[in-house]
Amino acid sequence: MEATYRPHPLWRPKRVLITPAALSWPQGAAMAERAAALGAEVVQLKADRLSGLPDNYRDSKTTMAVVVASPSRRRPQPIPPSADWRFDLAEGCPAHCSYCYLAGSLAGPPIIRAYANLPEILATLPPLLGEGQVTSRNAARAGEGTTYEGSCYTDPLGIEHITGSLAETIRFFGAWDAAVQLRFTTKYDTIGPLLALPHNRRTRIRFSINARGTARFEGGAPRVANRLAAMRQAALAGFRIGLTVAPILNLPDWREAYDLLLADCAAALAGVPDPDLTVELITHRFTEGSQKVLEGWYPGSELEMDPTQRTRKLTKFGSAKYVFPKPLMTELRASLEASVSRHLPDARVLYFT
Repeated sequence: MEATYRPHPLWRPKRVLITPAALSWPQGAAMAERAAALGAEVVQLKADRLSGLPDNYRDSKTTMAVVVASPSRRRPQPIPPSADWRFDLAEGCPAHCSYCYLAGSLAGPPIIRAYANLPEILATLPPLLGEGQVTSRNAARAGEGTTYEGSCYTDPLGIEHITGSLAETIRFFGAWDAAVQLRFTTKYDTIGPLLALPHNRRTRIRFSINARGTARFEGGAPRVANRLAAMRQAALAGFRIGLTVAPILNLPDWREAYDLLLADCAAALAGVPDPDLTVELITHRFTEGSQKVLEGWYPGSELEMDPTQRTRKLTKFGSAKYVFPKPLMTELRASLEASVSRHLPDARVLYFT
């Protein structure tokens, strides 16, 4: 399977707001220049507090703010079951997925906030070497070293053509001579500028994929075929590879649909010497808050978010989420793990949730 696909169009913000503090960083100034070259209106704010934010979904999704991450936002946080630590290069995503989990995670209008003070963000990571509970001290995943998740609140590849932050972070990990691993998830396919970076196998690119019947819920994102072609390119360039099958939906033909998806993944990786493939299986869930936000963003969406068809479950923080009933969860897990074993026998399933 060769990567002969038409790349998805680059996201082009209409407006970019940049604070004085962000503009003082070389990374911030470069973001403003790249955005202007794409035709964006670049607005240099007079103060470091964001102002002039849009109050509707449409304008918010075409707005980027270049800001400085505060000390609290620079502080890495545990993020089980994915990785030891989470750190943020940005917040917000240019895609229009009607199941978007950021709707329940980020407050305010859904603009993209990109952080200009990348050196300060990266400086928080080395002191955590060997710490954490997910891979650092877990025998089953110790081979991954200390893991750092860089895509909790954004899709860094989707905005990389403006930020440049992902490439710098990959170089940082590539030069870090220790048992460490950068992890990020993406739905985007603009992998070309990353392929020649000196990553030294310390970056795992995880491609977020879903069955064909879910395409109508993933507006503004590249087709899954594009993602799989990009995955092959990344694997041939020596990056470690991951599959994030998410969110798993209760489609009418879900068994066949997800089995076909994993067969397509196997075809995309055929002949790749050592992708060190991992798989994460994540079922669809929502909260009352995220349901309200998503129904406001995507009125008329056919995505099922009916609490009466779900099981109410409390999180460790005491909030409620709605997940599939236990019998269905059991069926989903058994079927998808069997498909992974059948089509991708060398892959490691990290978790099902």
